Amino acid sequence: MKKTFSAFLLFSLLQVAFAFAGNKTITLLVPNPNPTDTVPYVLTEEPVSTCADTLSLSPAFDLYSEFDTENIHYTKFHIDSLHGGSRKIALNDPNSCGYVPPFIGKITCPWGPHRRYFHYGVDIDLETGEAVGAAFDGKVRIAKKSTSYGNVVVIRHSNGLETYYAHLSKINVEVGQEVFAGDIIGLGGNTGYSRGSHLHFEVRYLGQPINPADLISFTDCHLLEDTLLINKETFKYYAKATKTTKNGNVANGGKLLAGNVYVIKQGDSLSAIAHRYGVSVAVICKKNGISTSSVLRLGQKLKI
Repeated sequence: MKKTFSAFLLFSLLQVAFAFAGNKTITLLVPNPNPTDTVPYVLTEEPVSTCADTLSLSPAFDLYSEFDTENIHYTKFHIDSLHGGSRKIALNDPNSCGYVPPFIGKITCPWGPHRRYFHYGVDIDLETGEAVGAAFDGKVRIAKKSTSYGNVVVIRHSNGLETYYAHLSKINVEVGQEVFAGDIIGLGGNTGYSRGSHLHFEVRYLGQPINPADLISFTDCHLLEDTLLINKETFKYYAKATKTTKNGNVANGGKLLAGNVYVIKQGDSLSAIAHRYGVSVAVICKKNGISTSSVLRLGQKLKI
């Protein structure tokens, strides 16, 4: 208290001295014995981001439970959940950039069953280094290298679709980046399980593959319709795909044993196995009680 009074006395004397020097009258400042803050001090903090907040910023957040940036394939929804109904998806939103061909080229491998596997996309011929663009507006969910897809980009779109761009020689985008139709997302190549330079292009809805030719004319390079009707007919290929996978070898010679059991071979990975058999990594992990980071052992048996 003494120190406070001394400081005030010194301050007052200085005021008087300056006043005499300048020949001015002064008014001494008398401290208020009961001071109050005129502007209350409020500690403000940045709101803590939650998973829900993050998800709400991603396209089609009302359809997906997560924006998984690690696993290439999203857990598939059950086709029977459609219950004979249908869902209409807008492909050409007037507020978007619409559709732009990812690359204009010849289809070298169409969708459907092949001798030893079921092809869940279309292969478009190109030369290594040629630019590949986003087909629709969206946000990049995956941008990384995998064993089977090679350098791959997966983009989620506001209508619930996801598009895949695989075997790239270079990736030009980052996870979480917003892109518009026609933006260059990478360069064509021959990485992963690939024989010759080409673009492997897929379309999926809630994890389930859809024939790209059901919505795109690759000959005329435009959408067939402005909307896509999704119902059980969309997935009529499922029985044929399952039969092809069970009865035949797949692209790299792996076989399913009785009861849908797969035996691990040299070079296998969870993402590669999931791609071959049209399931998600999450489903394989759940069936086998393992995690996505589990180390696979030669000869180990996995339920598919």
